[in-house]
Amino acid sequence: MDQQLVAVAKQAGNALKAKGLKLSTAESCTGGWVSMALCAAGDSGDFFTSGFITYTNSAKVRLLRVEQATLERHTAVSEPVVCEMVQGALAASGEQVALAISGYAGPEGGADGTPAGSVWFAWGGEAIGLCAEKRHFDGDSESVIHQAALFALTRLTQLLQAAG
Repeated sequence: MDQQLVAVAKQAGNALKAKGLKLSTAESCTGGWVSMALCAAGDSGDFFTSGFITYTNSAKVRLLRVEQATLERHTAVSEPVVCEMVQGALAASGEQVALAISGYAGPEGGADGTPAGSVWFAWGGEAIGLCAEKRHFDGDSESVIHQAALFALTRLTQLLQAAG
């Protein structure tokens, strides 16, 4: 496991523990990399309880209760979908914080012309509200996944630290 990713996961874990919160993840294009990093961080049971890998639209609908109409209207790589993924992860896990990731890691982008490397993120919960952000990462699929996982955990830490 990449030590940079584990170090960032430890920071996120420490921020969650400091606030007495537990996290659930909803990952699509990252395929569990965020969850894997959290598990490698040590003492992960103190801050991480569950991860949903919902790579397909049908999995997003079935496991996270993303609305089919939202997927049809906006595509899986969109702000409305990652926000619904966060809400679904919070509801399914019963935890206080969730993060969601959906994107095109590559080598191809979306049928709608969205380029490979485009990734939407959302973070939500009682301590941090709900926010979403789109980023674009360069490189091959593995590089995009790595950068996306780093960004998701880094921003989670920042949101938790900024929360009162």
